[in-house]
Amino acid sequence: MLANPQTKYTAFPPVGLKDRTWPNQVISQPPVWMSTDLRDGNQSLFEPMNGEKKLRMFQTLCAIGFKEIEVAFPSASDTDFGFVRKLIDENLIPEDVTIEVLTQAREHLIRRTMESVRGAKKAIVHVYNATSRPFRDIVFNMSRDEVREMAVAGVKLVREIAATMPETDIQLEYSPETFTGTELDFALEVCDAVTAAWGATPERKVILNLPTTVELTTPNVYADQIEWMHRHLARRDSVILSLHPHNDRGTAVAAAELGLMAGADRVEGCLFGNGERTGNVDIVTLGLNLYTQGVHPGLDFSDINAVVRTAEHCTQLPVHPRHPYAGDLVFTAFSGSHQDAIKKGFAAQKAGERWNVPYLPIDPADLGRSYDSVIRVNSQSGKGGVAYLLEADFGVVMPRRMQIEFSSVVQGVADRQGGELSSTDIWQIFSDTYVQQGGRDACRAVRVFEQDGGQAIELTVEIDGQERVLRGHGNGPIHAAVQAFASAGIAVEVHGYEERSMAGAHDDGSAKACAIVEVGVGGRSTFGVGVNANIVTASIQALCSGVRRARAGS
Repeated sequence: MLANPQTKYTAFPPVGLKDRTWPNQVISQPPVWMSTDLRDGNQSLFEPMNGEKKLRMFQTLCAIGFKEIEVAFPSASDTDFGFVRKLIDENLIPEDVTIEVLTQAREHLIRRTMESVRGAKKAIVHVYNATSRPFRDIVFNMSRDEVREMAVAGVKLVREIAATMPETDIQLEYSPETFTGTELDFALEVCDAVTAAWGATPERKVILNLPTTVELTTPNVYADQIEWMHRHLARRDSVILSLHPHNDRGTAVAAAELGLMAGADRVEGCLFGNGERTGNVDIVTLGLNLYTQGVHPGLDFSDINAVVRTAEHCTQLPVHPRHPYAGDLVFTAFSGSHQDAIKKGFAAQKAGERWNVPYLPIDPADLGRSYDSVIRVNSQSGKGGVAYLLEADFGVVMPRRMQIEFSSVVQGVADRQGGELSSTDIWQIFSDTYVQQGGRDACRAVRVFEQDGGQAIELTVEIDGQERVLRGHGNGPIHAAVQAFASAGIAVEVHGYEERSMAGAHDDGSAKACAIVEVGVGGRSTFGVGVNANIVTASIQALCSGVRRARAGS
């Protein structure tokens, strides 16, 4: 049994921001995106990326459109230091991309970090130290003043060394690590001291990153914290306010969105939410959330499958099949009611109009996904999914009553076999069920010809185990066939008839005609289907199939 949370945990206090404005804000433009896949994401991996994977990930991030990429923690290892030098020495950084490196606010680590970016055209040096009370009391054994001075001393050292590197434009980023667990007045005190020490101006802005290093509370409290800082920061016009949400409570995306509404300018995160513990905020989800609201994220996810493949290769972590937007199954419906609504939505959607397909908040085609796997069939599927696959892949459009009838046949097969049925499987079931076959009452041959101003027909049919030739005459081939069956004492009523051209249902891929006839025989109504290159032959085959099925009790 879980322990009593009231005695073991302390609820996080609210900010008390009574006049908050963020709930009424709308995100109308994308933030500045900063990818930390190569730093925060990489240090969370069981097996960190090697040089080949780091470079592949870097190039992918550039291709997606990231302009700021945190590439390493250079003082942590020779591998990270060497990767930064490789990017600079081999001129692998695009002109419009700025690399970022991270360092703790400690002198020897800062010096090593600054050496790693020497010679780069532009670099962001990201300095941090923890500021919350548990770190001050337990980890550092420092006072508030000492923790503030640690941050200021680190920033002054970066500024001092940057002055010896005129060839490199150094921008400062500072993070009060564990911001969300820090008293707001103290977080403000440290951040204001940092911007003063750097000499921040509107032309030389400092990035102040306010992370949910560990997610401690609901996203609305984080938004209140961000709005409070946004209002009270000195030199706000000289600050780029940045967010770095982690996902310990599973609400990093919501926290980032509300933080942007609260006044932030920038978001740090990883593709698909990779990162320590439960991960960083997922930039793919954040960006495509914006896209579905009519705001282009400024990042290119038009080939989401390629991005997934790269991320999986480099991190050796799978992207979950139900991951928002990117998972293999996120655009796949098995539920019958979902399939029916999607099928109708596709039919109603017109090119150039706003996207409005039920259950699909984004057009899969925008992400480079085809519609082939949107609807898949298993035992949970209904008539909509079955009908969609037959129409999409084989050009067969079933009447509604036939959809209901056939879906029960498919569900029966799925229940017996277990698992999923492909469109080819469904076509085979459809053909076995409805298309003219041999056996009792099978139609062996059809001959149609003109006679006395109408249509005459000869059907070679097996009836009750005996082959017979039936003849009939009428105002068309269907009517003539009905009369032919009547001559054998089989009363046939035609309740409905549809025909359609189709392709792909046969091995040769040639175009066929598909006829669907609803017939009544002996008080039983059912459907028959004929498929033939000749529409008249297909129609007669459909009628014969329907008669055969009705007499057999199918």
